[in-house]
Amino acid sequence: MIASQGRASSARHQHKRVSMLPTAPKRRVSHRLLLACLLAASLAGCASQPSSQLNSLPQRVELGAVPFYRGNANQSAPMALAAILSQQGVRITPGLLEGPLQLPQGVDRLQASVATVARQYGMVVYPLDGTLPALLTQVAAGNPVLLRYQEGSAFWSEPRYALLVGYDRYKSRVLLRAGNNRRLLMDFDDFAAAWKKEGSWAVLVQPPGQLPAQVDRQRWLKAANELAQAGQEQAARQAVNAVGQ
Repeated sequence: MIASQGRASSARHQHKRVSMLPTAPKRRVSHRLLLACLLAASLAGCASQPSSQLNSLPQRVELGAVPFYRGNANQSAPMALAAILSQQGVRITPGLLEGPLQLPQGVDRLQASVATVARQYGMVVYPLDGTLPALLTQVAAGNPVLLRYQEGSAFWSEPRYALLVGYDRYKSRVLLRAGNNRRLLMDFDDFAAAWKKEGSWAVLVQPPGQLPAQVDRQRWLKAANELAQAGQEQAARQAVNAVGQ
């Protein structure tokens, strides 16, 4: 009887030791799962930040009245600039801008030349932050955005000047007037990557009395000063008066 009880007690101890063996691996698995969940949550938080900035904007916007000039020559800079100047009431065509932009010889200096020529027409050239929400905020307010992105593939690419004239938050797409495309649709991620490759350069070309959405006062005043330095003192004063003292 005593021997039987001893064997039973020993069996219980052995069973207890066997049942405890998987505990350590389970803890390691649980620890890994916890870390994975925390990492996923962190990445989701980072990914949702731009989306949360866009949530306050209208679902879909298209500035259909923005003019379009077709063409790929000279990185489409004369076409894009002519379109946005026309939008602001200037009577202009791309051909009339080739001389002021010093094309084709000055194709490598287009970013500076585009701003210089826009000021010659009395326009404020207001730079935008290099983020997608900053661009879409202006479009939602009715302001087309002049920008440069990289068009092409792994085998061929070149800078392209274009106008951002719309977006669709639900489909995560932007709408561009670009090159030979009056309505070029690009996914948010594809556009952001192509835009970043060209330095995330984007500006508004605004009449001096028309403020951007969520205007940065110091940035606007700096742009007004650049307008004055271009010989457009009256337009510069108007821009200063628009933002207030």
